[in-house]
Amino acid sequence: MKRHIMQFTRTMLLIPFLVLFLNGQSKDSFVDPLVSHIDPSVKPGDDFFLYANGTWFKEHPIPADQQSYGIFQLIQDTINAQIRTVCESSAFSKSNTKGSEKQKIGDFFFSGMDSVTLNKDGISGIRQDIEKIEAVRSVTDLIAVSAYMHTTAGSPLFSLGVGQDDKISSKNAIFIWQGGLSLPDRNYYFDTDGRAVDIRSKFSAHIARVFTLIGYDTAQARLAAGIVLKLETAIAQSSRKREETRDPLKNYNKISYPQLIASTADIDWNIFMNGVGLKNIDTVIVGQPEFFTALNGYLKTYSLDEWKKYLTYHFVRGVASFIDDKTYMEVFSFYGTALRGIPEPKPRWKRVVEQTDGSLGELIGQVYVKDYLPKGTKEKLLEIGNAIKTVYAERMKKLDWMSEGTKVKALKKLDAIIMKVGYPDKWKDMSSLSIDRSSYVRNVLAVNKWYSSYMMSKYGKPVDRTEWDMEPQTYNAYYNPSNNEIVVPGCNILVPGYEHVMADDALLYSVIGGSTFGHEMTHGFDDQGSKYNAEGNLDNWWTSEDSIKFTDKTKMVVKQFNEYIAVDSLHINGELTQGENIADIGGIMMGYEAFKKTDQYRKKITIGGLNPDQRFFLGYAMAWMENERPEAVANQVRSNEHSPSKFRVLGPLSNMPEFFSTFGIKAGDPMWRAMEARITIW
Repeated sequence: MKRHIMQFTRTMLLIPFLVLFLNGQSKDSFVDPLVSHIDPSVKPGDDFFLYANGTWFKEHPIPADQQSYGIFQLIQDTINAQIRTVCESSAFSKSNTKGSEKQKIGDFFFSGMDSVTLNKDGISGIRQDIEKIEAVRSVTDLIAVSAYMHTTAGSPLFSLGVGQDDKISSKNAIFIWQGGLSLPDRNYYFDTDGRAVDIRSKFSAHIARVFTLIGYDTAQARLAAGIVLKLETAIAQSSRKREETRDPLKNYNKISYPQLIASTADIDWNIFMNGVGLKNIDTVIVGQPEFFTALNGYLKTYSLDEWKKYLTYHFVRGVASFIDDKTYMEVFSFYGTALRGIPEPKPRWKRVVEQTDGSLGELIGQVYVKDYLPKGTKEKLLEIGNAIKTVYAERMKKLDWMSEGTKVKALKKLDAIIMKVGYPDKWKDMSSLSIDRSSYVRNVLAVNKWYSSYMMSKYGKPVDRTEWDMEPQTYNAYYNPSNNEIVVPGCNILVPGYEHVMADDALLYSVIGGSTFGHEMTHGFDDQGSKYNAEGNLDNWWTSEDSIKFTDKTKMVVKQFNEYIAVDSLHINGELTQGENIADIGGIMMGYEAFKKTDQYRKKITIGGLNPDQRFFLGYAMAWMENERPEAVANQVRSNEHSPSKFRVLGPLSNMPEFFSTFGIKAGDPMWRAMEARITIW
């Protein structure tokens, strides 16, 4: 996946496409971005990322309301403008039928834009929820309130969800997973470098200010902040490191429901499961059993008053964006500025547009497809995806490290990959969701409760393999190992700089072919995806000899990326990022091989003074054209499975001899890698 997608949470790095359409602009007046972005003061062999994108970075500083700026934000701005039109036209329409898509979109958007009412109401919209927490008188009450929060605002204590059983992909199962932290990763609670220490100090001060906003005096607020930090540090101590959660086999611990109850007797699972809407439970898949053993003990170690402080902070943090400006700014000052270096928040309209899309994306998507998605989107994406699939099979057959028996199974899995592109053929039914203009925060909580109920209702039912986990206006893509499928939403058809001219195949195959379809297909065969068979079930389909050879190659990937310094003295975590790095390395190689079959490559057509090879590699660098703040890079390295954008260019390209010959890179250049250190897996 381009950006990490767990079964219960969605977070993502964006994936650009370059399918573009001629629209009346003269080719003579067209300024080729690949040429204009080049910074001639940087040598390609020193830093190809800056060589390819440096001039654009110099001319486009990061806006004050962004943690980074580049191709992803440019595309997102276009999408946001389109969705804003949908939202505003729905909000001001006089003909919306109650319960219709446009009524819900318009009322949700209006409630978020009504800053006068929001600031007048302050925290009154959540006072009933805070009082619910304050009324806790027993551990059973604590579990009941935690269940309520899981359905409305956040995931205190741990994570829970319903998704495909990793070993029986046709069946939906209940998963429980470590969680319950407010900082992005457990490392923040223990790292001793200056950035981490500073973040912990600011985090404590931030928590105290949140408690003052809901009525605590200064002394009480500081005491509450100390309690929350202490409790979360204990939870973090019992959590596996993120890189240790990458093995799906180690995270698959299926036990009977009675066993779960017996193993964690102080967690009233019946109360919790009933609270989130789960009944008739037979088994549960536990991600990290030792975490739940520790959590069970903490329910006795820490007092009810301490747990109530923890729940209160989690709830307020979870809804801060949907109440008054003072509370929003407090949470933004920490999570936006301190953690990611963003000086100021986005304007309200952008925040509300993005939240409306995040909450009602399924409804907006139906309007978006009709009004904004170019015709032929599905067909073009499938054309390129199939070209990559063909090349992948050709390369797989020629592998010198894989046995013939394993190749047969690998080719079967490759052939079985489903490609969902553009938009779904059927939409989720949100007719039971009620939205009005009275309260932004209650609208958000209602949507969250709807999605929670929708997910929980899957338990006990067969898996719907036609379902999408993204909307057509979501600028992203993913690979789902349990379905053995690639999902590519249609809005990825947009690309800045090529709005009015058709992109050449060098760009199409480096970006759509390489960093999208090639990347996602490789996820089916990375350190995680390779553990699933063609049917999407966890299954060791490798011979022991092939597994050893594959692991040796992945160790080379880990070693290469461990050596990169991302910011200050902070190295990339090669173990954590290996899956995405494997997919990047494999993806660009697949894209290049597919590009070699095109007329542009065969005829050696020069465009903008650049030959096909130059355009292909510059196109790949443009696909990750992101200028990122140091704080954002540091946060990503500590807590994300993706390497920073710069190293998603430098890392994969430094394994390609074709890249070296194209730009005259030789031994002694920083990007040069000796033959024995170059990595080719697929």
